[in-house]
Amino acid sequence: MFNGHFERIFSTMFLIISSLFVHIAFLVSVVDIYFKSPIVHNIKPQSSPLEAPARRLVLIVADGLRADSFLGADDLFKTNASHLRHVIEEREAWGVSHTRVPTESRPGYVTLIAGLYEDPSAIAKGWKDSPVEFDSVFNESRYTWSWGSPDILPMFAKGASGNHVYIDMYGSAVEDYSGRRSTTRFDTWVFRKVEEFLNRGKTDAVLN
Repeated sequence: MFNGHFERIFSTMFLIISSLFVHIAFLVSVVDIYFKSPIVHNIKPQSSPLEAPARRLVLIVADGLRADSFLGADDLFKTNASHLRHVIEEREAWGVSHTRVPTESRPGYVTLIAGLYEDPSAIAKGWKDSPVEFDSVFNESRYTWSWGSPDILPMFAKGASGNHVYIDMYGSAVEDYSGRRSTTRFDTWVFRKVEEFLNRGKTDAVLN
């Protein structure tokens, strides 16, 4: 009678320990597979002998604007964004950027500007900064001027050699994504700053 009782206790303990071990193994495997840094260090800088296709790059990112909005055959899109659709189909080269979640931004700014997936260690910073330094189009450019979110721009200015990455951000206090206030005011702020910059460039010899 006692032997049967101990056998049942032993069987129950064995099942509990086995289940715990399996769950730990699954958790470790997920971390091992997905939480690996995509950044490779100590690579010799490379340069292309070809002439650059353009002297300047203008990058405009619309947060939350998905690629399928442009690639779909939706009549509403053709009506409301016909100019962008025309640019994609007739005038420019284009591609689709893939990112991974979680990330601070839906477009995946690190993917767009640096060409790599965001480092998983950024989770320790709430995805608002990357603890690991990386190169990007901004860092490797001669000069960069950027306007936008205080959650995004500092990670591209950090670690830039010299004084060639200039950032201008709206205050974090005005960021409100609850739906009570329109988020278009951020776009308006950026457009106004860019317009002021372009107007200053008409008379500023350095910008010319």
